[in-house]
Amino acid sequence: GDLSTKNIRILVSSAIRQQQQAAAIMSEQQVVQKDVPLEGANTDTMETDPIEHEFIETDLELANPQSQSWKKFDTYPLPVDESQNDRASTIKLCSFARPHMRAFHYAWWCYHVAFLMWFSISPLLSEVQEDLGLTKEQIWSSSISAVSGTIVMRFILGPFCDKYGPRIPMGIILLVSAIPTAMTGLVQNAAGLTILRFFIGIGGSTFVMAQYWTSTMFTKEWVGTANAMVGGWGNLGGGVTQLLVGSVLFPLFKDIYNGDSEKAWRTVCIFPATLGLITAFCVVKYTDDSPKGNYSKLKKQKQMGHVSVVKSFREGAANINTWLLFIQYACCFGVEITMNNAAALYFKEEFDLSTESAAAIASIFGWMNLFARGLGGFISDKSNLRWGMRGRLAWQSFVLLMEGMMVIIFANSSSLSSSIAVLVFFSIFVQAAEGSTYGIVPYVNPAITGSISGIIGAGGNVGAVVFGLFFRQMSSKQAFTCMGGLIVASSIVSIFVFIPGQTGLIWRTELDDSTDEIQTEKAVDTSDEEGAGSLSASEGSTEDPDDFS
Repeated sequence: GDLSTKNIRILVSSAIRQQQQAAAIMSEQQVVQKDVPLEGANTDTMETDPIEHEFIETDLELANPQSQSWKKFDTYPLPVDESQNDRASTIKLCSFARPHMRAFHYAWWCYHVAFLMWFSISPLLSEVQEDLGLTKEQIWSSSISAVSGTIVMRFILGPFCDKYGPRIPMGIILLVSAIPTAMTGLVQNAAGLTILRFFIGIGGSTFVMAQYWTSTMFTKEWVGTANAMVGGWGNLGGGVTQLLVGSVLFPLFKDIYNGDSEKAWRTVCIFPATLGLITAFCVVKYTDDSPKGNYSKLKKQKQMGHVSVVKSFREGAANINTWLLFIQYACCFGVEITMNNAAALYFKEEFDLSTESAAAIASIFGWMNLFARGLGGFISDKSNLRWGMRGRLAWQSFVLLMEGMMVIIFANSSSLSSSIAVLVFFSIFVQAAEGSTYGIVPYVNPAITGSISGIIGAGGNVGAVVFGLFFRQMSSKQAFTCMGGLIVASSIVSIFVFIPGQTGLIWRTELDDSTDEIQTEKAVDTSDEEGAGSLSASEGSTEDPDDFS
């Protein structure tokens, strides 16, 4: 009852240090006993004692697992960090070599194709509305359904990536999404459109595998940039869809059907569906789950332990930082998905444009993904190098604040030219916020990155549902204004993000490693020299009892 917190730290640090030294000495003695018998020892007994011999071999194997490790590739085309499970310490965009860059390019391409399928009908919704006689509310109900379909899947697929790896889930989801995309032409009413778009929306969950994949392939110094580039080039599919389907394929198919726009929108979605089926096959056959190989093989070689899906999800959901980033991701990726559904309709109705012209302008928002999301992750990485996690969080708050302001300005733009100009900057900050968010995600709890990535990714779709309801019930100006206000508010959330071992935005949350090391050294010296006398000498310590790591 007389021990202070400082005394407890001294005792614990000393005990741990002494235990480590004793273990090292015992390990050395076991090696000597195994290989070089001591003088006068009974060598016959040593050679014929199977229990002792087996114990020594097992102990050495556990002490040096690298000597028994298996991996698919003996060498890598990229420099790697062995202390980070052979993750690549650089990115070479022009390389397609296995395993790192092959995974990088397949990750963004799979997500890109998923976007092509997910929003293939979005630029043509005005045509669908006219041909099927649907109301504004029914069109927005189908759009909300499209982003709802992936919410549950994002929650589920995170833990599955932790257990099975990203490759096979990616192929399965692309296949599942391609089938209803090809069936778009069979829609006859509002209910059919809503149900169909719900199942197509499952493809949006490929984002979880894409982010998990790059987090597995690249070191923590590069993971923000890698995640952002993969996510951004995947999201680029939203802009490509507006342009490819709305402004290229749709008029082409109309010419094929002699100007029949209904036959055109009913058949045009077959193209992205076919692309999805081909990609699903290739991603399973020609890629790797991790730098060392596929998870199934690593488990057979005893290089991976059993991962519980339920436990992985439970631990991710129990972390408050997961939900704070969930909110912030809802206010960036949720906004992007909403714009993919709303932009073409908004420009067509607000400025009386044709379907093709409105789709071309709306595609500008998605095209910013070509660089903006990657830029957000890159600046997050550079901020981390200089200021640590505080730099990442400060950048996160800044881009969210600017995003919210741009949305409000966009809502009050009265001319087409000013709306387009603001749309460009609005999109840049949206994508940068997405890249910044997933520069933070791998730090929350590295052991269960899949679960955390999935939960936070689902936040984007939850945000899209909420914002979709705004547009369903309000005028466009009111909906944009409310959305902008929520985004500005979300920028404050960074203050409350505290990751163990990292600095917070305003307050420190953990002692520096250097400080801990100094205190440990002092604890050992004090315990060796003063022994029990050190306890009485420090009884009057005023150190905060809660400051105990």
